[in-house]
Amino acid sequence: MTEHEAAEQKIKAALLEKEVLLKEIHHRVKNNLQVVSSLLSLQSRGAPDEAPRQMSKESQNRVQSMALIHEELYQSKSLSELDFPTYIIQLTSHLFRSHQISSSRIELVTKVDDVQLGVELAIPCGLIINELVTNALKHAFPAGSGGKVEIELTQGEDGFVLCVRDNGVGIPEEIGLRNSDTPGLRLVRSLVLQLEGKARIERSEGSEIQITFPLIAGTAGKE
Repeated sequence: MTEHEAAEQKIKAALLEKEVLLKEIHHRVKNNLQVVSSLLSLQSRGAPDEAPRQMSKESQNRVQSMALIHEELYQSKSLSELDFPTYIIQLTSHLFRSHQISSSRIELVTKVDDVQLGVELAIPCGLIINELVTNALKHAFPAGSGGKVEIELTQGEDGFVLCVRDNGVGIPEEIGLRNSDTPGLRLVRSLVLQLEGKARIERSEGSEIQITFPLIAGTAGKE
């Protein structure tokens, strides 16, 4: 073996070692988040009334949304980017089960470009989708009424556009992302700022929240 070939073998071995270590990190983070989720579940069961039980369940779903990301990265060929369409399907399926919502009552429609997101974008995006879909399942279709929830994510040259809409009763005019006192919408506002994005609410034929954000954090407003 020549000196050049030996150097190549060392580089390949080092890369393989780093890949194994990164997989192990994602696996351990996922396991730790699952432990937190289980603790929240136990706390929810021991709560004396419905309000704290609901708060614990919503916190559990937020933790689960992050755990799913690390699980997907652990199983993925790429350790740095997530197959986001697959992730959205898994996340929303979990939310429908968590809220005991039948797909025959509320239809879920996803229109997601085949995009790969790094962890720095995937985690806030996943949490935003978690909050907005949860809000729709809880409030848009009262008294057992049915309808449709749509998730749309498109990628352009300048960035992404994320839309979550429903054809339910709609978000009241007095509630906005800037003045909401609900923890979920406050979290959405904070995550949009983290993405260096912008958000707006449309209230025709239900509700639509549209969020635009750049391809890479730190590039908003730059040429």
